[in-house]
Amino acid sequence: MDSLKDRLQHDLTEAMRAQDDVARETLRMALAAVQRAEVAGKEQIELDDDAIVGVLQTEVRKRTEAAEAYAAGGRTDRADRERAEAAVLAAYLPAALSEDELAAIVAEEVARAADEGLAGGKAMGAVVKAVRARAGAGTEGGRIAAAVKAALG
Repeated sequence: MDSLKDRLQHDLTEAMRAQDDVARETLRMALAAVQRAEVAGKEQIELDDDAIVGVLQTEVRKRTEAAEAYAAGGRTDRADRERAEAAVLAAYLPAALSEDELAAIVAEEVARAADEGLAGGKAMGAVVKAVRARAGAGTEGGRIAAAVKAALG
């Protein structure tokens, strides 16, 4: 496969052949979200794999939040469907760092910021940016920000 978008398209075709309704509908939705992102600006662009991962992370987050809302409302059937869709999309995301791995990276970047004279809230932006670059696309931004905020005190 050349790109993540090609892989999504190929897997959609396979889901159609296998008559896997959840995968088929989820992959169609994901490809539609990617296409919307490509035409969202002033001119159409071709998203690279990192940008597509960002779109997929957003879609997984939407499915997770919807599942929680459905579960709170007593609609377990819909909550299960949303969780199944999130699982299909999660297979295309890079592995997230464990809590220990993230904490180690945060500690190193906080120490580096302290060496540069940055501390407290002033270091937050620089440390988050550095950690995000090292953690990769698989680690959610909210987790990074929370870990950095906790480390900076």
